[in-house]
Amino acid sequence: MIDPASEGTASPASLRVLRKRPQFLALNRAVRVPAESFLLQARDRGDGDPVIGVGFTCSKKVGNAVARNRAKRRLREIARLELPTRGRQGWDYALIGRAEVTAGRAFEALRDDLRRALAKAHDKAGG
Repeated sequence: MIDPASEGTASPASLRVLRKRPQFLALNRAVRVPAESFLLQARDRGDGDPVIGVGFTCSKKVGNAVARNRAKRRLREIARLELPTRGRQGWDYALIGRAEVTAGRAFEALRDDLRRALAKAHDKAGG
């Protein structure tokens, strides 16, 4: 088990889970960065709210309910560990699982994928 205190993450209050369809639709029109184990969508909300929004989705292509839930749990954990320090305040992010990859990829490789994807998304968005 990873000790959150040793990760140097910010308080969990800095992340907000996206739950409403319009939030995901807005992300669908934003920057898209394919990573090896998932697709990252990112956008600057521009509303002045410093909270980081994050959403997760896995379609039935990822597998049965057990595989989808495992993939989402893993995506939630890498987001919890990486977004408070590498995400930008006022941005929303969506992590979309990939079939047969997200649930089975090594955890550290998943984290590396998110770090690289975040850097690319921020570069594409203009700094």
